Amino acid sequence: MTAPHDDALRPVLGKLTLEQKVRLLTGADTWGLYDEPAAGLRRMVLSDGPSGIRGESWDDRERSLNLPSATALGATWDVALAERYGAVLAAEARRHGVDVVLGPTINLHRSPLGGRHFEAYSEDPVLTSRLAAAYVRGVQDGGVGACPKHYVANDFEAERFTADVVVSERALRELYLAAFEDTVVEQRPWMVMAAYNSVNGATMTENPLLAEPLCGEWGFEGVVVSDWWAARTTEPAARARLDLVMPGPDGPWGQKLVDAVRTGAVTEEAVDEKVLRLLRLAARVGALDGFTAAAPPTRADGPAFAREVAATGTVLVRNAGGELPWNAGRLRSVAVIGHNALAARTQGGGSAHVEPERVVSPLDGLRAALPRADVRWTLGAVVQPGIEPLPLSGLTDPASGEPGVRLVCRAADGSVVLDENRRTANLSRLGSARLGATTTLEIGARYVPAAGGTTRLGVAGAGTVELRVDDAVVLATTLVHDGEEFGGGLVAPPSATVPVELTAGTPVDLRVIVELPPRENAGSGVTLVLGADLATADPETELARAAEAARAADVAVVVVGTSAEVEREGADRASLALPGRQDDLVRAVAAANPRTVVVVNAGAPVLLPWRDDVAAVLLTWFGGQEYGHALADVLLGLVEPGGRLPTTWPATEADVPVLDTAPVDGTVRYEEGVHIGHRAWLRAGAEPAYPFGHGLGYTSWELTALRAASAADGGLDVAVDVRNTGARSGRHVVQVYLSRAASAIERPARWLAGFAVVDAAPGEAATVTVPVRPRAFEHWDGGWRTEPGTFTVHAGSNVLDLPLSAEVVAG
Repeated sequence: MTAPHDDALRPVLGKLTLEQKVRLLTGADTWGLYDEPAAGLRRMVLSDGPSGIRGESWDDRERSLNLPSATALGATWDVALAERYGAVLAAEARRHGVDVVLGPTINLHRSPLGGRHFEAYSEDPVLTSRLAAAYVRGVQDGGVGACPKHYVANDFEAERFTADVVVSERALRELYLAAFEDTVVEQRPWMVMAAYNSVNGATMTENPLLAEPLCGEWGFEGVVVSDWWAARTTEPAARARLDLVMPGPDGPWGQKLVDAVRTGAVTEEAVDEKVLRLLRLAARVGALDGFTAAAPPTRADGPAFAREVAATGTVLVRNAGGELPWNAGRLRSVAVIGHNALAARTQGGGSAHVEPERVVSPLDGLRAALPRADVRWTLGAVVQPGIEPLPLSGLTDPASGEPGVRLVCRAADGSVVLDENRRTANLSRLGSARLGATTTLEIGARYVPAAGGTTRLGVAGAGTVELRVDDAVVLATTLVHDGEEFGGGLVAPPSATVPVELTAGTPVDLRVIVELPPRENAGSGVTLVLGADLATADPETELARAAEAARAADVAVVVVGTSAEVEREGADRASLALPGRQDDLVRAVAAANPRTVVVVNAGAPVLLPWRDDVAAVLLTWFGGQEYGHALADVLLGLVEPGGRLPTTWPATEADVPVLDTAPVDGTVRYEEGVHIGHRAWLRAGAEPAYPFGHGLGYTSWELTALRAASAADGGLDVAVDVRNTGARSGRHVVQVYLSRAASAIERPARWLAGFAVVDAAPGEAATVTVPVRPRAFEHWDGGWRTEPGTFTVHAGSNVLDLPLSAEVVAG
């Protein structure tokens, strides 16, 4: 929808008093904006995003489609698929009554230690910007606003509220702003989120970068919203290009801003412009009288789409002897091994979290796909010490007799604030609005274990905790979260367990009582989980069991990965190594069965020191709710693993050119300049485990005859002849890079300039045209400049496999 003309909106603005206008500039609550009957304005709702729409509630009963992570979408390199991804989210947003999706996340993978990289696409600004622009187009064509975030240079989590990024203007323009530029200029998002961090000394909610280049040079006319609790001042933030403070109702504006206008510290014209932009958003989403939003897209089959994205984004990085795909009819027994094979990571930890209707684990997916085979699961190694929620199938609410648990919330005087059935033992982020004056949480359940023996029952959640089994206190402790409240207390809560003897089929009554600690942000909610530790034996015994299971099976699938503690919002990673004894597990299984396939269930790079000792390796990211089905599709050859790496995977941590994310004295210095990702690897001369753009698929390809011709926009059209030389249909990503041998400008050795996806049948040939925009030849030097002279155009299958080249003259 084009922008409503200001001539139609200014009369609406004229109906409002200063107090009414200022009231609109702070959220009404955590997710909603104020209505204003005098303006014909209804309440608007914002929601996370970016890989599912949660709506306004953290309530587990509010189910949402759980799409694969942004890194999975990034690995597809598929602009059309990204647009469909956005369209599916628009339909989900309409279903949840949401007007603006808080996504996509456009920050870059500057260091692989970044804790939130699963939520961002790539290490490269070109790949990121093309996918993000398509995502925004898909969302907004459905009459729902998109909100690209976090503007700008929020590429880490450590001290994210206060850290100052010191970065050169050139690197800022060519990398970090470039990742946003295509999206803003081409797709005109209706909202942009200002980040927590500072850049070059100014916090982003007050930073001049909000005015230039975002609103001036790029022409952004939408709403700039603060990240939650990021706005901290009245006058400086109000004089900046920030429009909306979230969450509400409290914040630095309100009456303080009214007073600032009355004293002349802030002009009323500045307030008017902010409100005008909010009215423009309201008109676009149909929240303003007289305006109708674009029609929503025809609702897609969300689970089927999630399955498609997960499979398409799967990257096959090793396939010794053509081990994969497997022939389902020849498999009699499959050993499925690993913590994440049973309790898979389908999404990252943090504000991106949603509650799906179902989650298909790798074990579930393989059992469904191989009904005639003996498919057995073994733990092997614990990914992260902690607990998994008790299964709903074994839980009964003692008060109602319904499946689930009984949740009772009490105030300090013992009065009941909330008393209800919940259909899960994972009460993730209980919404603060419903908690009210709660100081004590209680969970009650009758639990019928499916298996007997010693089980470590436990609780996850911050506070003073008591666990009772058949009214006997078996655990009493105080759990304190690490780090910030959101990341440590909600996303990755502390836990404690205790051994309890259970008998299969014999019910026990469980009761958890938690005295809550004071909360820093009343709106942040509370997490409480009743569960059990999967590990029931010592680590060496678990490894031996896994090896024996693999030895007895035709093939072995080992699913390794990260946990909510390792990859999450609010904290960066301490190491790239797989947590726990997972490396030992892979080695033990591979020694027992040469047909071992390793599936990596991580949202960002991890170290794979055994990668050359196994038959095949699949990188599957956080695969969304249909993850297990998609994995089975790939393993059995029903779908091509079409992914290519959107970020470089290192062989060792010591090789990584740009590693550290931790601020020093409050400052993160981007001293590498324009050399991040594959650019940094090329400059360092280090060899990664798998380079940017790498991926094998199930067929082979031949690229010939590169031709470069001038394009109408002043760039190039690079044509490449491609032929599928294998025996299967497949998908390939043709990648085009530029280099400049002799240059007066410090440049990367090569840099991505464009890409295109091609599908072809066995033996089929096609000509693929990859557009290269003029900007690919330009550098920033106080403005965009093109150094006259000869550039080399390279084409191939990844940054280190570029068999074709041609010289072109630019400038």
